[in-house]
Amino acid sequence: MLREIVLDTETTGLDAASDEIIEIGCVEVYDRRVTGRTYHQYIRPQGRISAGAEAVHGLSNEMLASQPRFAEIADAFLEFVADAQIVIHNAEFDSGFLASEFARIGRAADWPPAGPIVDSLLLARGKHPGQRNSLDALCKRYEVDNSGRDLHGALLDSELLAEVYLRLTGGQNEIDLAAPTLTDATGVQRSVASVLERAGARPAHAIIGDEAAAAHAAFLERLRAAGECLWPQQEDADPNRAA
Repeated sequence: MLREIVLDTETTGLDAASDEIIEIGCVEVYDRRVTGRTYHQYIRPQGRISAGAEAVHGLSNEMLASQPRFAEIADAFLEFVADAQIVIHNAEFDSGFLASEFARIGRAADWPPAGPIVDSLLLARGKHPGQRNSLDALCKRYEVDNSGRDLHGALLDSELLAEVYLRLTGGQNEIDLAAPTLTDATGVQRSVASVLERAGARPAHAIIGDEAAAAHAAFLERLRAAGECLWPQQEDADPNRAA
């Protein structure tokens, strides 16, 4: 079972060396399901928020005047993300800011964490080369509703990214139950069994020993006794079943 934390930040500007984090949003994903557990925190910066950054996220120094400093929330943040794989869109940006914040409070060893950090932007570029892979573009591509995203927000963007990330990486968990096919001598797609049979061959059947067969029969009998298995009844009723 894999615990993942989808993370986003908002900042006072674009330079991690001089600008600061003013909002952190995290969404927990466990075993590829959004659990509903989140971490969200506004932070009061030491410096001023640039006009360009404020236009993006709508946060001002006045709005954050009563919020705690980063040093005051560092432990709670680390506790929430502990022992998880971190997922960030453009990880270099957000992780770089977090590293700078921890360094400023004398705790540089606390970030980056020991666990892996997954950059969903790099994943998207690998899967969709040459296309736009911003969060908005991915929301559109994967049909994730971002109609409420008038401004950037760390928690909202984490929630959207969690849905995008699960769909972006969903192919690795899809199981194709369709019967495999081959092209026969006439160029027609047929099932593997059909092609082999027409060629005079039969698919190989697994042969098990007496001990394994007895163990299997005993297992089915236990299920039948509990009323949870129809398989033995169907086998007994099949007149064509080989003895």
